[in-house]
Amino acid sequence: MADQVAPENPTPAAAPTVRPKQRVSHRGRSAGGRASSNQQEGKVEEFEPFMLMPRGPPPLTEYLDIFDVDVLKQPNEVNKQAHHTHLYSSNFLIVRRAQEFQIKITFNRPYKPAEDKFAVEFVIGPVPQYSKGTYIPVFPTAKRQSVWSGRVIESSENVVTMGITPSAECIVGKYMTYIGVETPYGIRRTRRDPNTDIYILFNPWSPADPVFLDDEEEREECVMNELGIIYHGAYDDVSERAWNYGQFEFGVLDACLFVMDKADMPLSNRGDVVKVTRVASAMLNSRDDDGVLVGNWSGDYMYGVPPTSWTGSVEILLDHANSSGTPVCYAQCWVYAAVFNTFLRCLGIPSRVVTNFFSAHDNDGNLKMDIILDENGKLDRNRTKDSIWNYHCWNECYMARPDLPSGFGGWQVVDATPQETSDGMFRCGPASVAAIKHGQICYPFDAPFVFAEVNSDVVFYRRRKDGILEVVKVNQTHVGRMVLTKAVLHSGRRDITNQYKFPEGSPEERRVLEKAEEFGCQREKSSPALSDVDVEIHSLDVNVGENFDVTLQFTNRSDQRRTADVYITGTVVYYTGVPSGEVVFKTPKVKLEPMQSKEEKVLVRSEDYMNKLVEQRNIHFIATGKIKETGQIITAMKVIAMHHPKLTVKVTGSPRVSEEMYVSVEFTNPFKFSLENVDLRVEGPGVLPFKYKQYSVIAPGTSITWTEAFSPRRAGSTKVFAKLDCAALRQVYGETELTVQE
Repeated sequence: MADQVAPENPTPAAAPTVRPKQRVSHRGRSAGGRASSNQQEGKVEEFEPFMLMPRGPPPLTEYLDIFDVDVLKQPNEVNKQAHHTHLYSSNFLIVRRAQEFQIKITFNRPYKPAEDKFAVEFVIGPVPQYSKGTYIPVFPTAKRQSVWSGRVIESSENVVTMGITPSAECIVGKYMTYIGVETPYGIRRTRRDPNTDIYILFNPWSPADPVFLDDEEEREECVMNELGIIYHGAYDDVSERAWNYGQFEFGVLDACLFVMDKADMPLSNRGDVVKVTRVASAMLNSRDDDGVLVGNWSGDYMYGVPPTSWTGSVEILLDHANSSGTPVCYAQCWVYAAVFNTFLRCLGIPSRVVTNFFSAHDNDGNLKMDIILDENGKLDRNRTKDSIWNYHCWNECYMARPDLPSGFGGWQVVDATPQETSDGMFRCGPASVAAIKHGQICYPFDAPFVFAEVNSDVVFYRRRKDGILEVVKVNQTHVGRMVLTKAVLHSGRRDITNQYKFPEGSPEERRVLEKAEEFGCQREKSSPALSDVDVEIHSLDVNVGENFDVTLQFTNRSDQRRTADVYITGTVVYYTGVPSGEVVFKTPKVKLEPMQSKEEKVLVRSEDYMNKLVEQRNIHFIATGKIKETGQIITAMKVIAMHHPKLTVKVTGSPRVSEEMYVSVEFTNPFKFSLENVDLRVEGPGVLPFKYKQYSVIAPGTSITWTEAFSPRRAGSTKVFAKLDCAALRQVYGETELTVQE
């Protein structure tokens, strides 16, 4: 074809009409703008006249003047020590509400209480209003008091030390501070000085604050502890991952306040812990509001960080805030829970990460997880839609619930993982744990969903040829098998299952389920006869890359012979229970003599599963079958969580504050194939900021050693931990403990 030559003066195509983007205005709707930003500052006049002054402010040299304002913000000074905020890496004063803090004001002459009138003024947001709690004057005498109280602690020469107590319901956030002196002509104020800004947080140490937690060890663990342990794996083979919450690291507090700004949350609501946690539950995920984290369960993490690679919350929150709110990629449930935990502890709300093993995600809105079998007892995956997560992580936070009846305060479930919508947004909670335990799921927020996560029944249906579903077995103990959280002030685990439910089969449990039914939960009422043949899949420890045998134990409890036609399926699954690829399918015929027990072994070869494994390295085995003589169905399920190779983490040097030390991370590739694009991350709360290194290839049998220098920033016991991550190998972990001296 001949080359085409463009004409010298082509006729331009008609340009599309572009309408200018209209500016949205609130004019005509409200007199002032919406006060929903802690970053924006309202203008505060240095002189506020009482009368019309046509010639400007008069000379005020003979009246009281302020030379200096010292908010006593150093970590070793009285405020931060008394308010338990000395660990925050910040250049500002950070205090807690419902507790007195001190400031020192230096005047131009001695203060005369009978003559001089002044106030310490606190302003938050762009539209300060006394009625909204965004403008608070605090006076030095009891005769003039506002919603915050003030008093003169000491007056010496020209310096006045004043004590100020914020109210127990005040807005949580960053306040600007001014000193206003009253003159006959008007109020004269200090100039705007960012050095006097203060942050006010929730106060779990004060009985007046709704987040009050009357247990010192629990407060140390659930507010002050930066080092977390998150449980995962299987209920009978629990694994741990350490996490740096980093709630005291530089910039994290501002990042948490930015989350509420981005949610357009009114400042006047930010003193209500119920509203704060509910808004944050939505904002920690990005599903409908461009929140902090993008969820991804696909296994393809090309455009972000794999969820298994994160070691802490600091990097995530700072990336989100520094990018003006761009969501961070990627997260799964434990990442959502860990970052949410940082948010809560940073603002002073007692919180902990909780793991529920075999957590139901019920698609039908009832208390039944439906598993469909065909007429011969074989699993029908096409018709089985409900999923049981091997584990699911959420948060609990501690608060009073004045909106609920007495007894339903305390620990509340909040969950940022986007599973289902609540009031039109992907969020969950706060839902009272006590209400869930007692079946009182009529109370807000989202209690029915959480109740189903720990109480659903697994119902096996046999689908007949005519399409009718027949209930053949109900397992009432599989879901919510165990609920774990970190123990208080040590690295052990704490089983809190009894806080969510009464013992299986107890009279109390039956009453709770009946109560839940009164509020709309649907249960399976049929009770099919139990089979006289039992099948059980044994637990076993397996390392990735090994061949192994799965052992099934068949037991005939009858006095007659039994023959079982069995289907054994082994499927690689995501930890959410979603299948990825089948690796084993066997159909043995098992013959059992009366009262006989027999084992059946199934070989699983590494070459059958290695190229199908997803990041959690879980294989779900399910055995179903039909007893020839009775037509009864037998079932058993087991998740085998394969163990990963470990990293070796070592620290050397003098463990003292500001002394140079070294951390070394060692790893050997144990496989017969190369690992490519390998990410290594290491950090240690309070001692080692996040570090990152990438290796393009680690050949089979090859070892690597990565060494980094660091200087501990503060004394105390902590951990240094590292993670290795690549497409072929996820969740490789190592740690070492470290005690730093002053």
